[in-house]
Amino acid sequence: MKIVMAIIKPFKLDEVRDALTSIGVQGLTVTEVKGYGRQKGHTEIYRGAEYAVSFLPKIKIEVAVPSSEADKVIAAIAGAAKTGQIGDGKIFVFNLENAMRIRTGETADAAL
Repeated sequence: MKIVMAIIKPFKLDEVRDALTSIGVQGLTVTEVKGYGRQKGHTEIYRGAEYAVSFLPKIKIEVAVPSSEADKVIAAIAGAAKTGQIGDGKIFVFNLENAMRIRTGETADAAL
């Protein structure tokens, strides 16, 4: 099993969710986060004063999937989240040792 974690632009969330749903992903976790990568934030002007925005708003999506589905999930996220502009995000993949559905006690792939 794998956990696919993606950091994306907030306005791409609906497109990514739709792409994941279309390939059969049944559940995901979404968290609002802040961060920066190569773009190192940006400056904005508010009421005539310029200030630096060091951390940009992003969305973190986490999906637990069987190992055989990981590449398909990565491709779906990348395709839906890509704008071609700096700050599109990153996708990370982690090994998932075990999972358990609390309600039924199912474990491993059956719990996903």
